Amino acid sequence: MAEEKWALLSVFDKTGIADFARRLIRLSWGILASGGTAKVLKEAGIPVKNVSELVGGGAILGHRVVTLSREVHAGLLVNLNDSAQIKEMESLSLPIIRMVVCDFYPLQDAIAKPDATIDSVVELTDIGGPCMVRSAAKGGRIVVCRFQDREPILKELEELGDISPETRQKLRARAEFEVAKYVLESAKFHGQGQFEGIMGELALSARYGENAPQAPAGLFSTGAKDDSFALDRFHVVEGMAPSYNNLCDLDRLLQTLTHMIAGFQLNFYHMPFVAVGVKHGNPCGAAMGFETPMETVIAVAKGDRRAIFGGWLIFNFPITGELAEFLVKEATFDATRRQLFDGVVAHSFDPEAIEVLRRRTDKCRLVVNPALGSAASDPGLDTIKRIRYVRGGFLVQPNYTFVLDFGHPSMRVFGNRDQKVEQCLLLGWAVGATSNSNTVTIVSNNMLIGNGVGQQDRVGAAELALKRARDAGHGDKLQGAVAYSDSFFPFPDAVETLIRAGIKAILSTSGAGRDEEIQSLCVRNNVLLYQLPDTVARGFFGH
Repeated sequence: MAEEKWALLSVFDKTGIADFARRLIRLSWGILASGGTAKVLKEAGIPVKNVSELVGGGAILGHRVVTLSREVHAGLLVNLNDSAQIKEMESLSLPIIRMVVCDFYPLQDAIAKPDATIDSVVELTDIGGPCMVRSAAKGGRIVVCRFQDREPILKELEELGDISPETRQKLRARAEFEVAKYVLESAKFHGQGQFEGIMGELALSARYGENAPQAPAGLFSTGAKDDSFALDRFHVVEGMAPSYNNLCDLDRLLQTLTHMIAGFQLNFYHMPFVAVGVKHGNPCGAAMGFETPMETVIAVAKGDRRAIFGGWLIFNFPITGELAEFLVKEATFDATRRQLFDGVVAHSFDPEAIEVLRRRTDKCRLVVNPALGSAASDPGLDTIKRIRYVRGGFLVQPNYTFVLDFGHPSMRVFGNRDQKVEQCLLLGWAVGATSNSNTVTIVSNNMLIGNGVGQQDRVGAAELALKRARDAGHGDKLQGAVAYSDSFFPFPDAVETLIRAGIKAILSTSGAGRDEEIQSLCVRNNVLLYQLPDTVARGFFGH
């Protein structure tokens, strides 16, 4: 038996396993299998030896212990270059197992069940599979622990008779990674907050990080199979691969876009055309339209034409040649030049749009994700915990999942409510609550006109938002505009600054010692004020 080629198959997902075994048999492999896998293969008429026959008396404890045996692990760990060990295997009449095909019980599914208990999770915790996979990896065997790896391995065996050393090493690394990921999930569940970690697989390499000396850099996917907006689900159809900074901007675009969509679904039960523009990690353009995509494109492109130069844009609708033509020609801050973007993200692009947006250096990345077209039914808010490295460790917090609700029982309104005003305030909230705090955001006619981000004081944030609006040519739009503040106003000065500029409605939180003074100030000046408690609706982001 030691000289034969044996493959041990033990899989939870039995899709296609019978065909896999048939192709191995045609390549002169013998098949070992455990329990349920052996049953499926026998029913398919495939000659298979049940691994329980190797283990000195068969499976025990109701099939709870089968592959956890010295016979199986000897077959995986025997040194193929050691003749003495080979002879020992022959004397024991044990097979040398040269391939393991094994996936694990779906532990994450067991953990995710609403009624999950320690006992239910323990019962579905795979021990034999991970042990077998690690032994195979240590023994340098062909170890296949993902369904998508089966076909490439078969093709390599069929074409070359073996797999290359490079493929073998990749499979070894994959096996260790999958086991580590599996065990980490178990530790996190049983630790109940005591243990935390994150694991990822390289999905995209960047030339460097935020700056050239910060190399190498890249996007690592956590394998979020249910997240259609995970960054590795976005695909470049034109231009070079995104940089580290580009991917950071894309993540920010998604935060703002999905909050806009979630807010409109909750408050107004319909979804407008929406667009967001980001530069250096903060929105500098945002708009929503209710008639045609063009009105949204016009508003987002003209929000801050100087800032969006070289920035990124995202749309929840397809980009046509006509829309692209407007973006590059009509929205420029310099009438003699085309507007240039580093990236445009959309549901899809017409061929004409690709031609219009293309840059000679391939620096305009056109990125598609069809899920953007279905955002009306699923806003796609990111609900996974946020993890941030700090020196010597990392910080963990829940994600930014608060959605503004004008019907919230804690909402206080000083003045007469107005739905059109509330739509603009919602846009301001979606932008401001996904911009680096402290932030004051100004919106006019469903269009972002000024975003004062990252300031140490609130009056400074208000002054910056007004300055950006004026610098972008929107000074005339300030009269009657609305403003959002991502926390309460500790003093009246910022509110007075906004009122003097013509702001007619403000959304903020409450919680300061001078809340009543600010409320009276707004009422006296006929400024509509909406407030939620700071403990409910503070919008700090990206601290």
